Amino acid sequence: MTTTLVDVLPSIGYAAPPRFDPAIWPVTAHADEEGRLCIGDVPLTDIADEFRTPAYVIDEADFRYRARHYRQALRGTEVVYAGKSLLSIAVARWVREEGLSLDVCSAGELTTAIAGGVDRARIVMHGNAKSIEELRAAVRVGVGRIVVDSCMEITYLAGLASRRQRVLIRVTPDFSANGDVLGGGQAAEAVARVLAHPNLDLIGLHCHLGSQVTDPASYGEAIRRMVAATADIRAKHGVILTELNIGGGHGIPYLPGDPELDVDELAGVIDEALDAACAVERFPRPVVVVEPGRGISGRAGVTLYRVCAVKTQPDGRTFVVVDGGMSDNPRVALYGAKHTVALANRHPLGRRQRVTVAGRHCEAGDEIARDIELPADLHPGDLLAVACTGAYNHSMASNYNMVGRPPLVAVKDGRTRELVRRETTADLLARDRG
Repeated sequence: MTTTLVDVLPSIGYAAPPRFDPAIWPVTAHADEEGRLCIGDVPLTDIADEFRTPAYVIDEADFRYRARHYRQALRGTEVVYAGKSLLSIAVARWVREEGLSLDVCSAGELTTAIAGGVDRARIVMHGNAKSIEELRAAVRVGVGRIVVDSCMEITYLAGLASRRQRVLIRVTPDFSANGDVLGGGQAAEAVARVLAHPNLDLIGLHCHLGSQVTDPASYGEAIRRMVAATADIRAKHGVILTELNIGGGHGIPYLPGDPELDVDELAGVIDEALDAACAVERFPRPVVVVEPGRGISGRAGVTLYRVCAVKTQPDGRTFVVVDGGMSDNPRVALYGAKHTVALANRHPLGRRQRVTVAGRHCEAGDEIARDIELPADLHPGDLLAVACTGAYNHSMASNYNMVGRPPLVAVKDGRTRELVRRETTADLLARDRG
């Protein structure tokens, strides 16, 4: 067994920062005596050996912990998990068991939710360009709510619904001076169109403020704007809306020191803004709905890669090349996303050096992390773990270079379970009609 400085001088362990920052890594993450990163009491080296790499690992305990925190902190607010961040049949089952609702934005996500046993009345159908087929599927299975995004969707939906379908209208709160969520006429026209159809039941408004929002005050302002809009609808149409969906986009930290949205603080902001706005408008208190995705799944996920090569260029830059890349983590190339990367198979020894972790696809943007510090003795065969990859990695993965998408493996209490198997070349060729 390797002896570390903490073994020789145990007292420094109390002052040294944890090797795996608990703000970024899953709640069960820790290093064992051999220095291996363990999640759910499973050494990640065991997962890499059994399922090969790249591999997505999801900590079921972390996912459930964050789902429970949302539900307990936001009492009186409905929590709807955003399935687009990470969804499988097992994940849908976790959502159901933790008492959350689920939103979907395609027929595939809808089918997955139903296969996971989610109550259809607790499914919200989203999407800014829903096809007639997707709307038909949502109506046929009886989803609880459909968020309409255009007047054309309203026309389609009115023709498809054979019974009363509850809908919300997507609006954009204008935070400029004297802003109006129904400004520009489009949302106001949508309200009138929905109310004109006897099979459509307008119950509320929906908005989305963006991604990685860390200031809860933004949601308070959205509530104030939306309550004012519902009061206008009451005045013009005599209808009282009962639901305000303020969306998700809750920010989480990807690097040490990054800000995050405080869910407990958000709860206070929601209550205060709702009370104040309803008092001003003399409007009955509606139900507020939030839609966290990344906030629940992001930190539960870790991606594993094998080091294939370590290359130092004449200019001194060092590249650590791994066996995955933009096909399994497109967020770096798409958004310039930042990630924390750690050596996962042993204790880091000696000094550290600045490197860029590069992917296998030979593209300029194919990077996992740029200019980060990793052990200088890194070598081919070492295992790297990338934190905060539970959201928008598995769900956005592609088959670039005809590389199969990685498996999704859940860990809990020392056990592993393959939720989604690795995609094979046979899977890819099965669709080729040539």
